[in-house]
Amino acid sequence: MSGEAGDYPGLDPQRAPQTRPPWGRRSSGRPDAGSGNDRGGPTYAALDLGTNNCRLLVARPAGDGFRVVDAFSRIIRLGEGVSASGRLSEAAIERAMEALAICRNKMKNRGVTRTRLIATEACRAASNGDEFLARVADELGLSLEIIDRETEATLAATGCTPLMDPQAEGVVLFDIGGGSSELVRLDRSHATLRGPPVPQMRGWISLANGVVTLAERHGGINVTREIYENMVAEVSAQIAPFARDHGSDGLCGVHMLGTSGTVTTIAGVHLNLKRYDRNRVDGCWMNDTEIDAVHEKLLSMSYDERMASPCIGPERADLVLAGCAILEAIRRAFPCPRLRVADRGLREGMLVQMMRDDGAWGEWGGNDQASAS
Repeated sequence: MSGEAGDYPGLDPQRAPQTRPPWGRRSSGRPDAGSGNDRGGPTYAALDLGTNNCRLLVARPAGDGFRVVDAFSRIIRLGEGVSASGRLSEAAIERAMEALAICRNKMKNRGVTRTRLIATEACRAASNGDEFLARVADELGLSLEIIDRETEATLAATGCTPLMDPQAEGVVLFDIGGGSSELVRLDRSHATLRGPPVPQMRGWISLANGVVTLAERHGGINVTREIYENMVAEVSAQIAPFARDHGSDGLCGVHMLGTSGTVTTIAGVHLNLKRYDRNRVDGCWMNDTEIDAVHEKLLSMSYDERMASPCIGPERADLVLAGCAILEAIRRAFPCPRLRVADRGLREGMLVQMMRDDGAWGEWGGNDQASAS
C-alpha cells in the first residue's frame, strides 16, 4: 500500500472516496515495482495471530508511508471453544500451524529483514497458549509475542489514524475481534513532518467479548431478535463506564472509525458487492440509516442465506450477527452520525511503529510515539 501525505478521500459520507486513503494500493509484487526502496532496502513483516484470523503483511517503506509487497489472510478459528474449555484445541492448533507455515515461507521468499509477530486474545486466554507458542517456535522457527490489550488498542489506533477525517474533532475507534473488542477515544491526530500521522489516544477499553466468544455463548446460527438484543445488552453493560467517561462531553464533530471483519462485511453488504473488493471498502463512509438497513437485512436472513452471501460466506455466517450486536452496542453508547470503514488495523500499526523506530521517513521518523492516557 502506498502512503502519500495528505492523500485523503472526500469527506462527504454519502459519496464513495474519489482518491485512495494512505496505504490504499498494493504492489504488483514484482521486485522492481514501486519506489527505489522496493529493491535492496529493508523489508518488514507484521503478523497478527488472532482468535479468528491469521493475517500477514510484508511491506517496504515508500514515500511517506509504505508499499505492501505480499499479504496473507486465513480464517483459522484458533479460539474456537476456548471460552468453554479454557484451552486451544488440537484441531485449532493444526489450522494455525498450517497458516503460520505459509506466512513463514512468504517472509523467507520476500527476504524480510525485520518482523513483529503477535498473538492476541485466544493465546492470552488459553491455559496452553504459551505451550502453543513454544511449539510454533520449535517447529516453524517463528517467535510470537502475546501482547496485552493496551498494546492491541494502541496498534489498532496507529494503523487506522490515516483514515480519520482531518477536519474532525475526534474519533471513536473500534476493533471488533474474535475474542475481544477494543474501543479507543482519539483526539485530532498529530501531523508529522514525514510519515503517517500519530494517534492521540484520550482513553481506551478492551471488552471481553468478540464475535467468536459472543456467538458461542448466545448462538450464531438461528439468531432471533430476542437473542440479538440479549447480545447487545450484554455488550452495552460492558461499554457503559467507558461511555460515561468519554461520551458525556459531547460528540459534536466526532465520527466513528471501525476496523474488523464485521464492519468490512457490513460495508460489503451495503455496497452490494458480488465479491469482496478492498479498494471499495477501505475508507468508505456509512451513515446511521445505511447501517440500520444492513443490520435489518442480516437479521432477516436465514443461516443458509448468510452462507450464500458473497460478502459473508460459510466462514462468517455464524459470527456476523454477533459482530453486528457488538457494533450496535457501540453505536448506542456513542451516537455518531458517520462511520468510516477501515480494512486495516494491527498489522499496519506494527509496520508503522517499526518503520518509525527505524527512521524510515527521515526527520521525526524515530521520535514520534502514539500517546495513551
